[in-house]
Amino acid sequence: MTGRLDRWERLLQRQMAAAPYVLLMISTVLALLTDGWSWVPVALAGMAAAWIWLVPRGAVYVAGLVVVIGVLCTQGVWFAAFFGFTGYLHSWQYLKGMWRFVGVTATAAISVAAYNDGPPDLTPSGILTYLLFTVAIVAVVGLFSFVGEITAERSDERTRMVAQLEEAMRENAGLHAQLLLQAREAGVLDERQRMAGEIHDTLAQGLTGIITQLQAARQADDWQRYVDNAVRLARESLAEARRSVHAVGPGELESAPLPEALREVVARWSELNEVRADFTTTGTVRPMHPEVEETLLRTAQEALANAAKHAGPSRVGLTLSYMEDVVTLDVRDDGAGFDPERVRDGGGFGLASMRKRVNRLAGTLAIESEPGGGTAISASVPAVTRG
Repeated sequence: MTGRLDRWERLLQRQMAAAPYVLLMISTVLALLTDGWSWVPVALAGMAAAWIWLVPRGAVYVAGLVVVIGVLCTQGVWFAAFFGFTGYLHSWQYLKGMWRFVGVTATAAISVAAYNDGPPDLTPSGILTYLLFTVAIVAVVGLFSFVGEITAERSDERTRMVAQLEEAMRENAGLHAQLLLQAREAGVLDERQRMAGEIHDTLAQGLTGIITQLQAARQADDWQRYVDNAVRLARESLAEARRSVHAVGPGELESAPLPEALREVVARWSELNEVRADFTTTGTVRPMHPEVEETLLRTAQEALANAAKHAGPSRVGLTLSYMEDVVTLDVRDDGAGFDPERVRDGGGFGLASMRKRVNRLAGTLAIESEPGGGTAISASVPAVTRG
């Protein structure tokens, strides 16, 4: 089993080494297809590939790479959309300390300018929007990289602990060694799944909301309100990211019981998306086990995020039902709907994350929807009270 993990690690290393060239090729092909044939982007792409291949890794290499990305972005936005990721990855990988953020910020500034077809408008809203998009990208890269380093450190700690235990139990190498390896893999996988779920439920949803608010600000006269909403979402996402790294429960449940926390989530979502959202509680409210309450809260947040992103509803309703043996959360919207059969096996991470959370508590998740007929999601988990 360890050999298989080592092979996967070597495969990942090879893929990471090949990624800059693949991204460069994709960017060049798309630029030629959309803007017509020209030797200029081809020659610049060749210079970029040579720089990556020949220059030793370090500060000089990253500085040159950022300059190359900037020059390529003048040939088309596709180089910012794809090859620009190399600047983020290599800035974080080959620089140290605050210089990492310098490299990431320079790459982000170039990419945002490329997306906007040039420098920002010299107006308060134009400059503010440019800065907010740049800061948002830097925050995303920094947070994801930080979380990745934390996960890697935890995996390394588990590896060292397993190695020590294996040494102590070498006389019983047979069954004991197999159990230890399985425990190590299960622990690493569970931690990665937890971190992936928390990242999706906090950072991904928060960043989607930030982008939505900033896009609305660019088209609105009262842009200050949307910018304030984006700043608030960024702060909340940062706080939730820190809680996720330290395996702390959602902040909403620290100061309020589950019904009140859900009511606040629904009200905040309704205000941000300008969609009517109602929340109802039935049955006798009683405190549940923290994991039960966290699962229902995260399910509600994910369902609302999906509704805002995909459904375009005019009305959403949530009902929290306390019954004798189970607690049920129902989320309904009158939006675009979808065909559940088409996403049953290949659905997005959001639906898969909801299902995994509910299944982990021996609960059930039911999804009913049809194109044009809205969506209904029902999550039922055992009514396990606080001990």
